[in-house]
Amino acid sequence: QDELVTVLARRDDGLEIDDDGARVDHATTYDLVVGQGYWANSRSRETVAASIPGSWVFGVYDGGAQVGFARVVTDRATFAWICDVMVHADYRGIGLGKWLMDCLSAHPDVADVSLELLRTRDAHGLYEQYGYAVCDAMVKRKDKAE
Repeated sequence: QDELVTVLARRDDGLEIDDDGARVDHATTYDLVVGQGYWANSRSRETVAASIPGSWVFGVYDGGAQVGFARVVTDRATFAWICDVMVHADYRGIGLGKWLMDCLSAHPDVADVSLELLRTRDAHGLYEQYGYAVCDAMVKRKDKAE
């Protein structure tokens, strides 16, 4: 399997996004996804840590500090699940969630698949800008709290 190429984007304010999994800080990611998110409150630190190398991960950085995160579970041909999209509370309201989605959506490994999925309870307006729509689906959950 080919190695995913690091995608690096920089804003004028110095913030940057890349997909270097080695740069993702596990403790910060846990704080973002479990501590600041609502969908993964029952995930353990070990589960969050295991999800990072098992996914294609994107980090948002302010210098050396990770301030955002998203991951994609994909075969890079037919299916991509965008999940755990989160920006630190101190960095919200300056367009980082949209910028992160712009970077993810533009990459051919996402843009060229025939089916993209994500789940949200509160950001429908953001994701509708990228063509997502609410739909019925069959889902099997093992952890009802997540």
